[in-house]
Amino acid sequence: MSYQKLEQHQQQLHRLSHLSAICGWDQAAMMPEGGNEARAEAMAELGVLIHEKRTAPELGDWIAKAEGESLDATQRANLAEIKRHWQDASLLPTALVEALSLAGSKCEHAWRRQRKENDWAGFAPNLKEVVTLSREVATLRAEALNVRPYDAMLALYEPGMTSARLDEIFGDLTSWLPGLIQTVSERQKQDAILLPQGPFPIATQQALGQEVMGLLGFDFAHGRLDVSSHPFCGGVPTDVRITTRYNEDEFVSSLMGIVHETGHARYEQGLPRHLLGQPVAEARSMGIHEGQSLFCEMQLGHSPAFLALLAPRIRSHFGTQPALDPANLAKLYNRVEPGFIRVDADEVTYPAHVILRYELERDLIEGRIEVADIPELWDGKMQQWLGLSTKDNYRNGCMQDIHWTDGSFGYFPSYTLGAMYAAQLRFALEKDLGEMGSLIAAGRLPEIFTWLGRHIWSQGSLHDTDTLIRNATGEALNPQWLRKHLEQRYLK
Repeated sequence: MSYQKLEQHQQQLHRLSHLSAICGWDQAAMMPEGGNEARAEAMAELGVLIHEKRTAPELGDWIAKAEGESLDATQRANLAEIKRHWQDASLLPTALVEALSLAGSKCEHAWRRQRKENDWAGFAPNLKEVVTLSREVATLRAEALNVRPYDAMLALYEPGMTSARLDEIFGDLTSWLPGLIQTVSERQKQDAILLPQGPFPIATQQALGQEVMGLLGFDFAHGRLDVSSHPFCGGVPTDVRITTRYNEDEFVSSLMGIVHETGHARYEQGLPRHLLGQPVAEARSMGIHEGQSLFCEMQLGHSPAFLALLAPRIRSHFGTQPALDPANLAKLYNRVEPGFIRVDADEVTYPAHVILRYELERDLIEGRIEVADIPELWDGKMQQWLGLSTKDNYRNGCMQDIHWTDGSFGYFPSYTLGAMYAAQLRFALEKDLGEMGSLIAAGRLPEIFTWLGRHIWSQGSLHDTDTLIRNATGEALNPQWLRKHLEQRYLK
């Protein structure tokens, strides 16, 4: 059967992608500075091999024949994913894939130094090269798919999503979010918040982080925690690598960063193992992936009940002080305060960071703006949304994120889509199991994750995103659930 040939081919691709994922993690977390040039070349070579395998001439014939074979529902879903991946890969010439891989590695590696030095002048030429190649990719994909260039890139991360639908979703947010930010900020001005007094040794922070990962059900037999300049979750479902970054002056951000990345990791570890190696066993979309990490971080991690669960564990590592009492931790973690850094933003102001980036990358890919325009436009949007200026502050402005360095245009919307999915999932879960704070207080965390596992993780890519969410919650994506969550947490 042609379908069986496709399954075997996908297993081979999966193994090569496994190597690429671990090499990428090592490059970000462990590799010495001097190894970058050789690693970039090796990963580009591996990328070419993977691309050639994804676009092998015989695949089109196998897919066409498999579509006429007798397959069950899971095999049909897998075949649809195989075909989508094949079509995506076949649109790009090998030379372009290799050029973008090399340009991305060069840009990302230099960014790690240039960001620290606030060196926009040095960074911009590298980014310009990545943007030029990414526009080529977008144009080729858009022509083949008969969509806008940005939509062609968006489909790589959010299959089925369009910029027109995003404009509608984000337009809804824009209608009420600025007012909510202002109202909550004013309300919290009277709050007396104690800041934990350090220092907080990195080794102790790491030990606390691993304890919390265990509390969240992370499987250490199939994953680990490390350090990188930008927190991420990588690796493969059987070997998930998460990273965070530490600051000895405070532990608050690194700890919740670990909770966030553990949400990603639990999703990966919960994907259907019996289908591992096939596209149908992969995460549905980056928005769904972010939904799992933000469920873990925001819906669960920032809830007063969960912080009450963490408080004694925090004190056991850092000692007793008033700032580590549960009530103060709840105020600390739910403080709404406009800031420069997206990854450190509270959940109320966070969507503003995402909308800013979405509007810029959309216009950048579609040629309405150029790389040289980014700093000024970034500053204007930051002032409009959050009342902050990033003029000449590139490190904390347009150079703070890693995504554009490797051409990941179309990725940023996933973050706020994820926040919406997380809120919608929480309210659906509560209909089945009861109020989440009560579940946490009663020691029923495993039931929460079992619910997510049953409705989301174990489903992999068996369904399109709208169907997956509709099956789990009773309706397709509805941004009003995020509004309900934020108003419930911050206005009551």
